[in-house]
Amino acid sequence: MNDSYKVISFYCFTPINEKCIQSFRDKLLQYKNRGIFGLIILAEEGINGTVCGKEEINDYFFEEIKFFVKQKDLNEKISFSKDRIFKTLKIKIKSEIVTMGIKNINPSLSSGIYVDSTDWNYLIKDKDTLVIDTRNYYEVSLGSFKNSLNPKTRNFKEFPKWIDKNLNKYLKNKKDKNIAMFCTGGIRCEKATSLLKEKGFKNVYHLKGGILKYLENISPDENLYKGECYVFDERVAVDSKLKKGSYTICHACGMPLSFEDKNNKLYIEGVQCHFCKDKFSDQDRLRFAERQKQIDKKIMQSKIVKEI
Repeated sequence: MNDSYKVISFYCFTPINEKCIQSFRDKLLQYKNRGIFGLIILAEEGINGTVCGKEEINDYFFEEIKFFVKQKDLNEKISFSKDRIFKTLKIKIKSEIVTMGIKNINPSLSSGIYVDSTDWNYLIKDKDTLVIDTRNYYEVSLGSFKNSLNPKTRNFKEFPKWIDKNLNKYLKNKKDKNIAMFCTGGIRCEKATSLLKEKGFKNVYHLKGGILKYLENISPDENLYKGECYVFDERVAVDSKLKKGSYTICHACGMPLSFEDKNNKLYIEGVQCHFCKDKFSDQDRLRFAERQKQIDKKIMQSKIVKEI
């Protein structure tokens, strides 16, 4: 394997005793100085994260996590990167491992039916299946499955409202119709199926491991996902081979930018893009410009050190 860093994305809905969370966090943070980088979220409902590091230490670190959740399925997705995709290791304790903001939703007790990559293709080709992309609008803009519904949400907390307002319209009051949902790594669509089960919907399915596992498993000639997949790390997006994609980030507003977006006359690196040209004040832009100047300075200093 030529790529230097192994990347593991994972999650598990499993009850965690509140008293155990802090001690487990402290234990994992000991790996911060051992070459593990990433972001992990802990809550009483489970664990969610992405970590990267040299393969041997990353595998050892992941074994610690598997032991903690008593060897339960962590829905891991594996890829490799030439570059480190996080600056450090952060572990956050929150009320939810993915924020929906709805009480009494418990995927560890009730959720939809897992569908693997091959069966997913059959399911979404079925004319009696309603396919819903549970990701945010800026993620969907990079790529999705053909004919899937885009709720155009800004965050996952908006998804339940979209369901209440729109789902029956698309189902035409046929609650026995197949509903198939997907997201990046499987966590949001699994929680979304739990929500729908709570609302009385029966034929609810979700893509096991999400788009990342789908791209890991499916052959190129069977791949029905079109475009790149947004990821929440410094790669910004990955392509169909799970390699770093073509997008970068606007450091002003956080929107993913294509080559075409960066060639737009309104784009100023680190200061603005055409998506956020009216969102910030002149004072904000001066601050962004100063920040970019410092970033450029550090990059130049790094290049000089390497040349020496």
